[in-house]
Amino acid sequence: MPAAPRPQAPAAPAPAAKPINPFLAQDPRQKARRLARALVSDMIVYQPDKRQKALRDGTLKDAFHEEIKKSWEEYVEQVGEEMAKSTSFFNDALNEILAGGQRVF
Repeated sequence: MPAAPRPQAPAAPAPAAKPINPFLAQDPRQKARRLARALVSDMIVYQPDKRQKALRDGTLKDAFHEEIKKSWEEYVEQVGEEMAKSTSFFNDALNEILAGGQRVF
């Protein structure tokens, strides 16, 4: 007489998913927004006096033309042309951070 089939043990439960740390999120839009803000913040860190004078004189666009151009190129390279051109993250960062909340860019 053949042996009776042995009952199988239930499968082990799947491991619980780790909670997502918002600072490590892989969302491309969130990364693009953060990168834009970081690039613009760097302009201020390295040239605070230039920024203050340009804010006072209303010459931010001209005073930071080269820095903005270089940062934009880096931004496009990092996030891709489609993301860069289809969102306002970079201009938002310029207005919020470099222009101190004024609508300059």
